[in-house]
Amino acid sequence: MTVDNGQDLCDVQPPAQAAEIFGPNLDKARAYHELLATDGLQRGFMGPRELPRLWDRHILNCAVIGEVMPEGATVADIGSGAGLPGIPLALARPDLQIVLIEPLLKRSVFLGEVKEKLGLKNVTVLRGRAEEKAIRAEVGLVDIVTSRAVAPLGKLAGWSLPLVKKGGKMIAMKGASVSEELERDGAAIKRAGGGKAAVLTVGDSLSEPTTLITLTKLR
Repeated sequence: MTVDNGQDLCDVQPPAQAAEIFGPNLDKARAYHELLATDGLQRGFMGPRELPRLWDRHILNCAVIGEVMPEGATVADIGSGAGLPGIPLALARPDLQIVLIEPLLKRSVFLGEVKEKLGLKNVTVLRGRAEEKAIRAEVGLVDIVTSRAVAPLGKLAGWSLPLVKKGGKMIAMKGASVSEELERDGAAIKRAGGGKAAVLTVGDSLSEPTTLITLTKLR
């Protein structure tokens, strides 16, 4: 597929910030971009309208969430889909150990292919749902559970926080309405064991900075 000027989307160069964000993994980030623009499109994981903004709206937007994660943390990405945010995060932060949890077979197969093609030794792919007992048993407890556009905040907390160690965090990518969600779903978050919440922005150098909500697990 090509953009209006006839340029092949696979050849679209990343924004200047990508070199700083991905460092030595920039070539792997380019390869991931190509996989999303080809296989991802063909398999229906990415819509045609999203292809011209894969770098800004998807890849870089997800990679920068690592700004709020400690060195060497264990991370679970629930509802990973085509690997967002988990794959860009793994490329930007190779010190993290990341589990991609995805219930749909065709998506989990794609994630396995991406892992192999990019040589991501810090990534594990599991097919299933975060709320399933088998997945919880296999993943154990991690430092951080992250997600992107998976569910309303209350439901998301109920799925995420059982996978988080006491004192760990749920760090979810959210939109501008996150403060309203936080007020609406406060009771559900408390029932799930969530405590202090914070809304913050990362990736200030990007054309579209990322809004996050973080919840600390109390119990």
